[in-house]
Amino acid sequence: MGVATETRSVDKILRLTAPCCRCEHARATLQPAQQAVCLQGGPMKPFGGYRGFVVGLSFLCRPWLRALQATAITLLLVLPIGASTANAATPASGAHVYLLRGVLNIFSLGLDEIAAKLQQQGITVTVANYLSWASLADEAAAEYRSGRVRTIILVGHSSGATALPDMVARLDQLGAPVKLASGLDSVFRTSLAGRVGRYINFYVANGAGTPVAKTKQFHGELENVDVGKIGMGHLTIDKNQIMQQKVISAIDAVVFSRKKEASMTQRQQ
Repeated sequence: MGVATETRSVDKILRLTAPCCRCEHARATLQPAQQAVCLQGGPMKPFGGYRGFVVGLSFLCRPWLRALQATAITLLLVLPIGASTANAATPASGAHVYLLRGVLNIFSLGLDEIAAKLQQQGITVTVANYLSWASLADEAAAEYRSGRVRTIILVGHSSGATALPDMVARLDQLGAPVKLASGLDSVFRTSLAGRVGRYINFYVANGAGTPVAKTKQFHGELENVDVGKIGMGHLTIDKNQIMQQKVISAIDAVVFSRKKEASMTQRQQ
C-alpha cells in the first residue's frame, strides 16, 4: 500500500471516530470478570493500563493535534484492552458502586484506581463524570427496583463530591436508598436530605473543602472528617493510598457484611 493510500486511510478513521468534545459525559461500568469496558456517551476506552490515551482524547479536538489524534486512535485499535480486569474475584452479589469524577475527568483519576481495586474484589463499579449524576441515579433506582442491585454505594471527588447530596436525594425520592456515600473534598458547600445509611465527607479544611450540613429531611449517619490535618490536598486526596484504603474499607464493611448476613440467612432456611 502506498503512502498516499495510508494517509487517506488514517484520515478516514479520524473522521469516523473523532471525539465530539463531550468526553466528560463518558462513563464506564465494570462487572466482575469483564474483559472490556464500553463507554456510554463517548468512545471505547480501556480500563486501567491505557487510561492515559483516553484522558488525552478530551483535548484532541483541536486541528493542530490531528496527527496525534490519529496516532492515539490507531494505538487504541491495536492494543489489547481490559487486561487489568481479567483476574476478578467472585462477584459480590447485589452491590453496585458509582464513582463520580470531577471537572474534565483529568483531576479525579484516583477514582479509577479505587474502581479497579473494587472490581478485583468482585464488586460491580461504574465510573462517570459528575454531570451524569441524574441519569445514573435513574439507572441505579431501576436496578434496585428490579432486584438486581440491593446495595447502592456512591463515591465522588471534587465536583463529583458536590453532586453526591443531590444524587442521594434523588435516589431516595425514587425509592432506592443509598447504603453508603463517601465524598472527597467537595468544592462547594452542600447539605443533605433524604435517606442514607452512612455519609462520610472527607474534606480539606485549609483548602476549598467544607463540612456537609444536615437538613430536617436527612435520615442517616453523617461524618465530617477533616483530612487536611494529615496532609491531604484537593488534587491529591483521591490518589493518596491512605485515603483510597479508607474509602475501600468503608465499602468492604458494607458489601461483605451484607453478603455474610445473606449467606447466614440462607443456611438458616
